[in-house]
Amino acid sequence: MSSLKDKVVLVTGASSGIGAGTALHLAKLGCRLALTGRNEENLKAVVQQCEDAGLAKDKIFTVFGSVEDQSSCERIVQETVKYFGQLDVLINNAGILVGGSIETLTVEDFDRQMNVNVRSVFILTKLALPHLKKTKGSIVNVSSVAGVRSFQNVAAYATSKAAVDHLTRCTALDSAQYGVRINAVNPGVIVTDIHKRAGMSDKEYAEFIERASSTHPLGRPGQVEEVAKAIAFLASDESSFTTGETLTVDGGRHTVCSR
Repeated sequence: MSSLKDKVVLVTGASSGIGAGTALHLAKLGCRLALTGRNEENLKAVVQQCEDAGLAKDKIFTVFGSVEDQSSCERIVQETVKYFGQLDVLINNAGILVGGSIETLTVEDFDRQMNVNVRSVFILTKLALPHLKKTKGSIVNVSSVAGVRSFQNVAAYATSKAAVDHLTRCTALDSAQYGVRINAVNPGVIVTDIHKRAGMSDKEYAEFIERASSTHPLGRPGQVEEVAKAIAFLASDESSFTTGETLTVDGGRHTVCSR
């Protein structure tokens, strides 16, 4: 992954979960990082972890804001390029999980799910592309196995991730002529706090993680670092002939059919 050293990488949703783990992994690879998120305290902690990993303080830029807001997206990209002078990689990681079936979800629930998980990816990709064309950079979108397979009680979430997958493929075709690659990772159950933020109690979450041993053929849930390494691969020159790919990092869960 030496090709990533000193590359300017913008990571959304970097204050927790996969985003935080990816920021730390990229810091160890020597990237220059632009980190954005809504939780200022958590983001500061991630910055400290990156510094502890050996990345110089002046190689980390933070900007707070919600990707739901178009003006925030514009500010995030503009300030990143102003600080570093370029942009090499965009990692569209920010996302939420809104649980519920078609009967229980409200229209407002559905709209918020799509705004955060899909609309923001469209906007940030559009804003970043002029800068990525100059560097022949890449984009990695963080999707989900739920975009590949259907599950109960996550209708809006699964639909949003299926949309991210197809947006990845379509924008990859649009951008290939400029040498810009666009790919996605599709994690299975990864040990993060996204499910608790979606409303799971500690007991429910513990039971959910335990079930992962049977729902994932490899017999366990995934770790953030395993997804971060896949993201780094797709962002780097190691995957220079790969675009429009949706890479499952799910312990084989996408291969399983219910009986």
